[in-house]
Amino acid sequence: MKTYFKILRFVKPYWGYAILNVVCNILSVLFSFFSLTLIAPFLDLLFLKDEGFYQEKIALGKPELHLSAKSVIDNFYYYLTEMITDPARGKGYALMFICVSVVVMFFLKNLFRYLGQYFISPIRNGVVKDIRSAIHHKIMRLPLSWFNNERKGDLITRVTSDVHEVEWSVMSSLEVVFRDPFNILLFLGMMIFLSAKLTLFVFLLLPVIGILIGWVAKSLKRTSVKGKLKLGSLISIIEETLSGLRIIKAFNAEKAVAQKFEEVNKSYNRIAIRILRKADLSSPLSEFLGTIILMIVMYYGGMLVLGQDASLSASAFITYIALFSQIIPPAKSFTQAFYNIQKGIASADRIFAVLDAEETIQESHDAKSIASFNQNIEYKNVSFAYRKGDDGYVLRHINLNVPKGKTVALVGQSGSGKTTLADMLPRFYDVDEGEILIDGTDIRQIKLHDLRALMGVVSQEAILFNDTVFNNIAFGIENATQAEVEEAARIANAHEFISQMPEGYLTNIGDRGSKLSGGQRQRLSIARAVLKNPPILILDEATSALDTESEKLVQDALTRLMKNRTVIVIAHRLSTIQHADEIIVLQKGEIVQRGTHSQLAAADGVYKKLYELQGLSN
Repeated sequence: MKTYFKILRFVKPYWGYAILNVVCNILSVLFSFFSLTLIAPFLDLLFLKDEGFYQEKIALGKPELHLSAKSVIDNFYYYLTEMITDPARGKGYALMFICVSVVVMFFLKNLFRYLGQYFISPIRNGVVKDIRSAIHHKIMRLPLSWFNNERKGDLITRVTSDVHEVEWSVMSSLEVVFRDPFNILLFLGMMIFLSAKLTLFVFLLLPVIGILIGWVAKSLKRTSVKGKLKLGSLISIIEETLSGLRIIKAFNAEKAVAQKFEEVNKSYNRIAIRILRKADLSSPLSEFLGTIILMIVMYYGGMLVLGQDASLSASAFITYIALFSQIIPPAKSFTQAFYNIQKGIASADRIFAVLDAEETIQESHDAKSIASFNQNIEYKNVSFAYRKGDDGYVLRHINLNVPKGKTVALVGQSGSGKTTLADMLPRFYDVDEGEILIDGTDIRQIKLHDLRALMGVVSQEAILFNDTVFNNIAFGIENATQAEVEEAARIANAHEFISQMPEGYLTNIGDRGSKLSGGQRQRLSIARAVLKNPPILILDEATSALDTESEKLVQDALTRLMKNRTVIVIAHRLSTIQHADEIIVLQKGEIVQRGTHSQLAAADGVYKKLYELQGLSN
């Protein structure tokens, strides 16, 4: 139940509603309790007591009033006896009084029951909202390395399906958890008052029921965990299908993909059926076990009434049975809630696996604020591995100095570590060994927001959002003007095609920019970096998606933009980086060559081979 209490921590901001809910539930239970205590005097009034009995009660005098159920009941019985013995009122008046009292009691019971539900709703929805926000914020704070071992579909499942399961299973059980234990304890207290011997007998039967219910609940939790994992796989396949639909159709792979989906879908269906069957077992099982106990209680209690010592009166026994019957519904609800909570905890465990994940990219408590870049970027003996403790380093002993205003190009075959080397500058990853300095300050000692504010990134794949052209270009820039956005688009050679769109800069570009061509998406991505106007640019294959004409226009624009700025360029197309101030050649995570284009093209080595392979040699 450790996970359940972790969920309840989210209730803290709503403690006021929780208190009101508890108060209303207590009042609802009390009115229900007192309405049932009227059964015994009702029966006595109709069937059992003669006039002498009531006269004796009056002669004993009015009981002292205390803050206890017994005192309240005794006083009620005294006033009821007064009514019966009063010639002006009599038994008929007392009978009417009891009936009206029962109606009033049940009205108040249901009124406060509704108010309890009224106050629980903001807690349920508020907690779920906060959990959903917490997991979304956590995902944005986690380092990129954390996502290397996670499937996108599984993460989507945790934010959507798992949170919904927590809402339905755990949060819907909150009222039961707040109300029913008090309900059960109050009625048990009255049962003990009526017959301690019979109630003790009931207690001896409860462990057997607890063992049976606990066994089924644990089995349900295990199956729910399997179901959530399989649902994550299913959503991953759907996400991959939507993303790769063009390739699936091009390779006539619809049948293979459909078969893979059906296999996972059928497997999930089998698990889902098992989950539902185990969950559906809770209500009939608890009701059947409750009925068995009720029959045992009725037999044993009946023997107490019929026995020679008659230790229990008939009216008290009937009241006892009525009280016991009122325990069965909340006990049944509590059992159902226990089953639901087990299902919800399986989902909550997956949610907390994200919320409790270590944030390895953390800001130092004494991090510095910086507003400008003045001197240089320096990599000092930097080594890095994606999996800590792994001997297979992606980067080894990198030493690199990038003076302000210079352009450094990183080249090498795929997997040589180019992108990783650039990603370490904005701290998408942290070094395992060595350090990276900006103006002589370790970037781990600089505030993350300030560090990343110095940089603009144009990635190999244009990352766009399902929003307007304007908002995609102005992404992350507050209060950007129309003129500034248009100027950035002109520099990126994007203004012309944007102007021809149906709503210009207010046109929605679809999911991931699906309404645009590859070249148009890349130019919007470049325009976004242009608008940010950072002192440091990271261009990762920035022109790889452009046609020849667009590439020349954008390359000229980027050349103008790069003047007096520090630029790190990653490119497989060596023709785009021949004017770089320095070219760094990487192979298997190590720098094997460095120099200008002319120096490297003239020397035998990796760069010359790449240069010749691209047909650029003279």
